[in-house]
Amino acid sequence: MFVEDPVVLPDASGTFATLRVSTDLDMACAVVFGQDESLGDGMATDADMGGGAHTDHEAVMSGLRPDTEYFYRVQGSGTDGNLYRSELMTFRTPLAEEAGTPGENAALGAEVMDASSEFSDAFTAANAVDGDLATEWSSDGDGDDASITIDLGRPVDVVGMALRSRSMSDGTSVVESFTVTVDGGQTYGPFGAGTASTVSEAEFTGQVLRIDAERTSGGNTGAAEIEVYEAP
Repeated sequence: MFVEDPVVLPDASGTFATLRVSTDLDMACAVVFGQDESLGDGMATDADMGGGAHTDHEAVMSGLRPDTEYFYRVQGSGTDGNLYRSELMTFRTPLAEEAGTPGENAALGAEVMDASSEFSDAFTAANAVDGDLATEWSSDGDGDDASITIDLGRPVDVVGMALRSRSMSDGTSVVESFTVTVDGGQTYGPFGAGTASTVSEAEFTGQVLRIDAERTSGGNTGAAEIEVYEAP
């Protein structure tokens, strides 16, 4: 079933973990997980965009507790018509790191005014500002040309920016750096991005922010979350 054993990559926050696995036949996969063998905490579906059955799989398990052991099982249906289930496996989340953010996230729940494109309704641009790392905005193959414009609802004194990029298991779709154009005027950056949480210092005041991918690994680029930190 598996080309190699599944890999689980917990985030430093201890609140979510990414499962990556490749299968030796095309499958539609999901992972069920929980703090005991009943696996009752949740199910994470495959975020890779194979349009159904494929071989490279990635799923984000969210709502986890730091410093906790979890049981999980990968399951799915193959193009051969058979149902497959892995053995029961475990992983442990780390102790939560200090947040280290410079202020409150003013982008949470911001209005999305525009986006370069959306891959589908499941990958809408609003996912980039919903506070949930298990949901993602994905462009439809925009690569370095991906962009999203958000309205914070009021002028905000910004002291920090972060873009946690989505990614595909083949290494594509990663935004490595981005710029921010404020209220249709001055552009700031580039700021560093990537799949881990990286907060960059910033200093500007604005309400409508256009975020442009500046350097990427190409493909269906986008963001799991965009954060705009307000001065205390």
